[in-house]
Amino acid sequence: MCGPGDDGFEAEAADLEAGIWVRGVDYLSGWRDAREAAAELGDALSLVGVEAAGLRLRAASGTDGSGVVRLELSAASAREVAMLARVTAARLGRAG
Repeated sequence: MCGPGDDGFEAEAADLEAGIWVRGVDYLSGWRDAREAAAELGDALSLVGVEAAGLRLRAASGTDGSGVVRLELSAASAREVAMLARVTAARLGRAG
């Protein structure tokens, strides 16, 4: 499992056989960007108290080479993130 503070991501995130590769598309740059974004998200979730055991972050590249971050949460962590999002939206005046 990869969570905040981990310096790597699971091998399946970099599975070279997982999709169709197009010549000339820079998938590695997108994956690197996603890896950095996943680390930032993991750090932010850790700062607000979301348990690392309840989340999984994986970096990948989209078909166009753009970075993609896959977030998988336990049910408890999903509820915690939803509550944090609602509190933040209320503070920003975006509650609807």
